[in-house]
Amino acid sequence: MFRFANPDYLYLLGILLLLIVFYMYVSIQKKRAIKKLGAPSLIAQLMPDASPSRQRIKFWLLWSAIACVILAIAGPQFGSKMETVKRNGIEIMICLDVSNSMLAEDMVPNRLEKSKQMLSKLTDGFKDDKVGLIVFAGDAYTQLPITSDYISAKMFLSSINPSMVSTQGTAVGAAINLALRSFTPSESSEKAIILITDGENHEGDAVAAAKAAAEKGIHVNIVGMGLPKGAPIPIQGSNDFMKDKEGNVVVTQLNETMCQEIAAAGKGLYVRADNSNSALKSLQNELDTLNKTELDNKVYSEYNEQFYIFAWLALILLLADFFILGRKNQLLKKVKLFS
Repeated sequence: MFRFANPDYLYLLGILLLLIVFYMYVSIQKKRAIKKLGAPSLIAQLMPDASPSRQRIKFWLLWSAIACVILAIAGPQFGSKMETVKRNGIEIMICLDVSNSMLAEDMVPNRLEKSKQMLSKLTDGFKDDKVGLIVFAGDAYTQLPITSDYISAKMFLSSINPSMVSTQGTAVGAAINLALRSFTPSESSEKAIILITDGENHEGDAVAAAKAAAEKGIHVNIVGMGLPKGAPIPIQGSNDFMKDKEGNVVVTQLNETMCQEIAAAGKGLYVRADNSNSALKSLQNELDTLNKTELDNKVYSEYNEQFYIFAWLALILLLADFFILGRKNQLLKKVKLFS
């Protein structure tokens, strides 16, 4: 596979077209100037050492050298064929609550952003593992299928917001069931679910879903976001807070009891997040207890840099331009090889 590491530099190739136009303009102006002095054939006799063909050769050598320099800085690369790389790891499905209650600011900057920051740091610690991402509120949706592409995982993670799921609620059971269906069926590696939620207004039989996961050997780990005393939910784009039908400010509280019940049913870890990294460390330690088994991942091997080919060509062309004189060489004119 061939590609350019810095394809934006290829726009500089437009300079080559401008150089051709400029060269043609200068050539036309030079011919017109000669015609004003007299007949071109007579003028040519007055300038016996002039060599228009050498001038053309020098221009095209310089033009080609500039083209090679532009291609070199664009970073041409070649990659080898797709190959199977054996890796030892586990599979992890992350279920992230994106309901409006996750906007509460009893964590800095709020529950959802704190969750995303924690998951981003957790992903940085993965090496040969596979990770997938599910978002849920009143419904659950797969945001990223299980993959070893951590860059994509972090990119999808950064774009998550409550508007992604229009139906409000906390469908924990649906999220766990979707996670169970999202693992690679053919993989024998150990698997884990990390569910991050405040647990408020949960719907569905989350405990039964966690038990079903545990029966399949998949641990359900819960991270509780928020404080038990609760906090109001800010309305984005305003300085106001969400209110109920009676006009009272809604205070969302962490349902810690429910989170603990789900974690116990799923034979996993429950930890409440705070403004430190204690929850992250607990999750990392829990995942480290799982046995890493062999995973098959098809990846492209690293691209090989090929810029030096064009750099050498540019150097050779510039040297040739330097040694070719713009007029006829008097020494070579005296050499008659075939007389």
